[in-house]
Amino acid sequence: MKRAVSVSLGSPRRDKKVIVDFNGVSISVERIGTGGDARAARQLFKELDGKADALSVGGIDLYVHLDGHDYPIRAALKLVQDVHQSALVDGRMLKYALEGRLFERAQPLLGEQPSFHSAFIPFGTDRIGLISAVSSVAQQVLIGDLMFMFGVPYAVRGLESFKRLARILLPVAGFLPISVLFPPGAKEESHHPKYQSYWQQADLIAGDMHYIQKYAPHDMRGKFVITNTTTEENIRVLKNRGVSH
Repeated sequence: MKRAVSVSLGSPRRDKKVIVDFNGVSISVERIGTGGDARAARQLFKELDGKADALSVGGIDLYVHLDGHDYPIRAALKLVQDVHQSALVDGRMLKYALEGRLFERAQPLLGEQPSFHSAFIPFGTDRIGLISAVSSVAQQVLIGDLMFMFGVPYAVRGLESFKRLARILLPVAGFLPISVLFPPGAKEESHHPKYQSYWQQADLIAGDMHYIQKYAPHDMRGKFVITNTTTEENIRVLKNRGVSH
């Protein structure tokens, strides 16, 4: 039996193990969360190297892909520096491809293509495909990377403006610690609303569930939310806050 393991910086509450069959080959697929502990994640990668057929990085990408260029995230690369035998992947290109076709793939469920006045994406550095897809259905797109990465209370307006800023910041951001780049996995279930006016004025909110759960306001009545890797608990939280779709 083949073995594939995703070592994630996210909460261990999301851990899961399943056996799947691909073209007659049985594969054990497992997710192990470290609760934001980068040292534990690096140790797990080291221990699993050569024991698992494939290893995957979860909760962070090794590189950020922008217009054909991959910008290294050095704190993430440090996690896997002891992996030499097992195949190693992250999800950046799959995420880019799938999220870029989001509304095309969702058309059977949504019917007509939706239209929104204002969209808010709390963190888009690793989600260029998502920003592109949202831009096709929203009159205005605001992106909050400066807020949640650097504490600057300013939202970038639109995909092209964001790309220009990203080309300047990514070479520097690649040297930042994991705790600055992404919300700590151990605290992902806590709730500390921030920059509420940006959330409240948007009728579409899109992005990582950790940001939405942690920073969005209590009252999200009438909001349309696009997010990923949701658990039953996440869905319950969104419904309790009044999310419409």
